[in-house]
Amino acid sequence: MYDIQLNESGTRHLNVEENVFQTIDKYHLFQDLVNSTGYVTEHDLDRLKLTVRNLLDGETAHPQDLLALCNDVIFHEKMKAYGLRNLLEAYKQWQSANPAAGEAPEEA
Repeated sequence: MYDIQLNESGTRHLNVEENVFQTIDKYHLFQDLVNSTGYVTEHDLDRLKLTVRNLLDGETAHPQDLLALCNDVIFHEKMKAYGLRNLLEAYKQWQSANPAAGEAPEEA
């Protein structure tokens, strides 16, 4: 479990399970999310929300993992750009701890 600080003062936190990172990885949600400067802004959070909404609109049966990610993390009432930046950092840590993450499954 990862603890994500959602604001600069440290009064808001969100506990994130590994399945959240697996869902982010599965749908490539952080791919090209942040611009070249590396600063995470509210605009980046809005783009992520729109991306997730588009994924849900395009699916005939809503995937439960994506819905859980929306409810618990992306659309969390306290999630702001600061929290997204910390979520991105935790995701990078998770990726480095799970080298098989992000690799495409091999075709038989």
